[in-house]
Amino acid sequence: MNLKKIYKITIIFIFLASTIVYANNIDEEQIDLTQIKQELAEVSSNASNIPDINSRSAIVLERTTKSVLYGKNEYDVRKMASTTKIMTAIVVIENADLYSTVTISKKAAATGGSTLGISEGDKITVCDLLYGLLLKSGNDTAVALAEHVGGSIEGFADMMNEKAKSLNLVNTHFVTPHGLDNDNHYTTAYELALLTNYALQNQTFANFVETKNHTVTINGNPKSISNTNELLGNLNGVYGVKTGFTNGANRCLVTACKRDNLDIICVVLGADTKKFRTQDSIKLIEYAFKKYQMFDIEKIVNENFSKWKKENISKFKINKGITNNIDLEIPNINYKQYPIPKESINNISTLINCKYTFDAPLVENTTIGNLQVIINKDTVLNFDIVNKIGIEKKNCFNYLKDFLAKFFKYLTINF
Repeated sequence: MNLKKIYKITIIFIFLASTIVYANNIDEEQIDLTQIKQELAEVSSNASNIPDINSRSAIVLERTTKSVLYGKNEYDVRKMASTTKIMTAIVVIENADLYSTVTISKKAAATGGSTLGISEGDKITVCDLLYGLLLKSGNDTAVALAEHVGGSIEGFADMMNEKAKSLNLVNTHFVTPHGLDNDNHYTTAYELALLTNYALQNQTFANFVETKNHTVTINGNPKSISNTNELLGNLNGVYGVKTGFTNGANRCLVTACKRDNLDIICVVLGADTKKFRTQDSIKLIEYAFKKYQMFDIEKIVNENFSKWKKENISKFKINKGITNNIDLEIPNINYKQYPIPKESINNISTLINCKYTFDAPLVENTTIGNLQVIINKDTVLNFDIVNKIGIEKKNCFNYLKDFLAKFFKYLTINF
């Protein structure tokens, strides 16, 4: 075999190898969502039973309280594929002018896999690149944004990791803005749900991920794109968020869904097929809404605390204090509603534990006990009870004043 043939074979091999590497996040599997929903109709009618799912890792997180309503290996470290782009987007949104124009580099244009289809030298706004990132799941747009905001992929990855650190995501690490397989690029279902919850608090991000179809402009020319999220517009209450697929991560899907006042994030990682990914997500979403409802926890806490305080306030004694009067409150009820299993609504109670005797001085906002919220004998919430006012210790003048008051009272009664 001559050198010319060897050279040609080598070029072909390199091309095929690069195609395989880049193609590992193009999920070409077709699903029939109508058929899936029909298959799950019977499952949904019994959705209060804990679902059996294919995904290796999953979680359902209630957004207001960050309560875990369902978990399967939710703290295990896993590859995350294009769900990475949730972090990519929020870092860009927080650090870039969305209406600035980006000129596409050779590196960004050459990035394969799932792409928007931009070429070297193309001009496109940051905003439209974000649409390409979050709807079309473009790896080319991810690189273009990373270069624009972070100067390079490495510089942008540093920004991603700094953001993860600020959000206390201790089991999450980023190497790329697109999520192609890398052993040092990982998260957990739990931390991905927390990241998504944070991102959705940004209305700009929320507007992107709830968009089903959009027309971007490249070099002044329109191009229509559609969201890869198969549940958006097809399942009641779904308003985002992001799909993902690589050979290493398998199929992944992050979904936000709200019905009435129950707002959840569902994450499935490592499903064998897109069909399983979709089925698992629907099962978990329906389970959460069938099983849980938001309960006015603030009302029951305040009612029971007020009743207890009225019955017990006279029991408190401050040894050597200038007063025996205390002013109690629960200062840290951070949310009004809390997700409760529907069958447990009538099994909610509170238990108050506290001391009744203290030695002066008593510092302002001293914790004197706690109130526990108990459901089916399990404590689910714990609130501190504090004394709002400081109570000073008596001095000689205070003792003299007390003596004189008692003396004159004695005189008034007896003479």
